Amino acid sequence: MKVLVVNCGSSSLKYQVIDMDNESVLAKGKCDVIGGSMDAITPPYIEYKGKSGKKIKEVMPLPDHLAAFKAVVKYVTDPEEGVVADLSEISAIGHRIVNAGPFFKESTLVTDEVLKTFKEKSIPYAPLHNPPALQGINACLETMPGIKQVLVFDTSFHQTMPEKAYMYGLPYEYYEKYGVRRYGAHGMSHDFVTTEAAKLLNKPVDEVNMISCHLGNGSSITAIKNGKCVDTSMGFTPLEGLVMGTRCGDIDPAIIEFIMDKENLDIHEMLNVLNKKSGLLALSGETGDVRDLRELRKGGNDRARLALEVLSYRVKKYIGAYMAVLGHIDCITFEGGIGEHNPDVVKACVDGLEEYGIIYDDSHIDDEMYEGVISTPESKVKMFVIATNEEIVIAREALRLTK
Repeated sequence: MKVLVVNCGSSSLKYQVIDMDNESVLAKGKCDVIGGSMDAITPPYIEYKGKSGKKIKEVMPLPDHLAAFKAVVKYVTDPEEGVVADLSEISAIGHRIVNAGPFFKESTLVTDEVLKTFKEKSIPYAPLHNPPALQGINACLETMPGIKQVLVFDTSFHQTMPEKAYMYGLPYEYYEKYGVRRYGAHGMSHDFVTTEAAKLLNKPVDEVNMISCHLGNGSSITAIKNGKCVDTSMGFTPLEGLVMGTRCGDIDPAIIEFIMDKENLDIHEMLNVLNKKSGLLALSGETGDVRDLRELRKGGNDRARLALEVLSYRVKKYIGAYMAVLGHIDCITFEGGIGEHNPDVVKACVDGLEEYGIIYDDSHIDDEMYEGVISTPESKVKMFVIATNEEIVIAREALRLTK
């Protein structure tokens, strides 16, 4: 059984074709700059790696997501580089959905009713992510009619949080009327890593207590008890929690009105500041990319140093908080672009926790890419770097619901 996994952004479309008989990736790639001009410095293009393993890049007009899907179909069925002779070989399509609010708590097959609910009610819960996801679903319906589609939600893994963890101290009617609560994000990543950590610990998943740190341009930390999420750092939107690449993370909400008044900003401009002009970018004044911040720090850039210290300090605070929530932890995992490729940053996130039995193995400090155990043999709490794989979680859910 072959599954097409789809992840649509506002101007991008990432895809994989996975053979579920052995969970191998047959083809992968992305369409980018969708809706862009062919005369731009970076015009629209598709990247594809299929049968030969050779990466192919073709610049082409991609006015919308429908055109992008037609380009994907062209490549996956190509006589030389394609991985299916006909689209009928694809049994299901799995879509990543960031947050559908209170309307969908677990993965679901696409039906007319589901599509109507998602379109009419769920868009406001992820206004940056859900509209392109909807475009992707509609493009698949037109391009690949008859193939079952499944929506897989990043928020599903966090549905096991208790009320005391997901409720805000706001008028209760906002929760009843609008579903204002903490939903979390990166659920597929935390789900995958939990399963992999259980294997490394040689324990059943439902016996594992752990803290999962998904660190990337967007970052979140999740407390997992007996294999289930009991708390997570992101909230109603992915803006809450850690300081991220361009997002502010936790702040005093009164700051919003204060800055709006001083800078004469409307709410949309203010939200743009919080989501796209804050975080590591704002602290450094130059970039939100940790790779660049590390280089700037080496050159003596004090604000780059500050940005990295704020990042690691905030991670450490959440680790400490979730240790208190869980009581006992078997392991701490690090995943995502930062977690998988920046050992010095990861080390800073756990420095000073030795008294709690968390001891980083300094032999990894110069590794640019590492995976597996990163704690010392003496560490009471194991630490792992695990390369996350959200796509396989989507594919497994698509398989489960369409078998």
